[in-house]
Amino acid sequence: MPKTPRIPKLSLHKPSGCARVRIQGKDLYLGPYGDPETLQRYSRLLAELASQQHQLQVAQANSGQSTPTQDLTISEMILAYLEFATTYYGPRSREPQSMNHALRPLHALYGSTLTQDFGPKSFKAVRQHMIDVHKLSRTEINRRMGRIKRVFKWAVSEELVSPTILHGLSAVSGLRRGRSEAHESRPVRPVDISQIHLTLPFLPPPVAAICQLQLLTGMRPSEVLHMRPCDIDRSGAIWLYTPEHHKTEHLGFEKHVPLGPQAQAVLAPFLNRDPKDFCFTPAEAEAWRNEQRAVHRNPDRKTKIFPCELKARIQRKAKRQAAPKVRQLQPCYDVDAYRRCITYGIRKAQKAGHAVQHWFPYQIRHTHGTEVRRRYGLEAAQVALGHATADVTQVYAERNLKLAMQVAAEIG
Repeated sequence: MPKTPRIPKLSLHKPSGCARVRIQGKDLYLGPYGDPETLQRYSRLLAELASQQHQLQVAQANSGQSTPTQDLTISEMILAYLEFATTYYGPRSREPQSMNHALRPLHALYGSTLTQDFGPKSFKAVRQHMIDVHKLSRTEINRRMGRIKRVFKWAVSEELVSPTILHGLSAVSGLRRGRSEAHESRPVRPVDISQIHLTLPFLPPPVAAICQLQLLTGMRPSEVLHMRPCDIDRSGAIWLYTPEHHKTEHLGFEKHVPLGPQAQAVLAPFLNRDPKDFCFTPAEAEAWRNEQRAVHRNPDRKTKIFPCELKARIQRKAKRQAAPKVRQLQPCYDVDAYRRCITYGIRKAQKAGHAVQHWFPYQIRHTHGTEVRRRYGLEAAQVALGHATADVTQVYAERNLKLAMQVAAEIG
């Protein structure tokens, strides 16, 4: 039997600071470690390896040497699925990343195992590994186990795995509350509005505006982060933002977010750009941070700043701008970068003596929903948060939009 291929691991080459991956005994350097473009190259490399392996399997099957359902390993199945997932879910979806997290313990424990030898007991061993090693909550474990089942279901549909394997895995039910060793996750609670306002002065202007828009509209973080001027209809008194992509678009639901006077005032300074450019960019935040460093470099200085010093500063700035940038800034924030900015702002607020508790972006959405429900009722909260299903009638959708615009006019 040929040697089982393994998923090549991305590692740090400490002397150069580059990301390195070893394939067939050769080291490939993909760029700065931790850089998003490096991770994209790594994902693309995995997809290419999966494609080559799949072609080899097809060639073997055609030549009568082996059949996928007999000699396919768990690692090979994972590689084939990841190749499919990168194109199926699209570049903005976080589902491939969630799938990666779910498949790691499966690959670590059973990567070299044949799919035909993977049964319910092996599946339960993966689940126990998530409890003992990863310390995941019960609900998160159930989500990840469901994703693993989806991978096997896809493999069955591609005739890579025998249907009997999927049937056996389906017999493993999810963990029940109070009947497993896994701990329970805490529900997401609204964050107090005063906590948000205490944090805002310590955030870069683009990030502070994102927080304010979330609080005023209840949008999901990804919907605010990907706002562009071309997606906003400013013809009426209440603006309408139509996200290019959103969570329920695959259900055929078109989402409209009304922007009231307060939201318009927050958003206005970030509309002076190309209509297809993102409103909130890390480059603007970086420029703001550099200005803050210059202002606060030595606030207690009492000596005069001479022209030669100013000239030296200009020369150093020009040298920095001409030098190749090690870290390339992304055209817009992603959810993780947004969350890290807020965490950093909270720490700065705490150092300044403010009693700010840790909170994260999705709590703002809950805060908005709680406030709207308190003032306008459950239906208004549902439409303000954009909760809908594919079978909602057109008449009901229009009534929802009208109610959402009323809420935006009064509190947004």
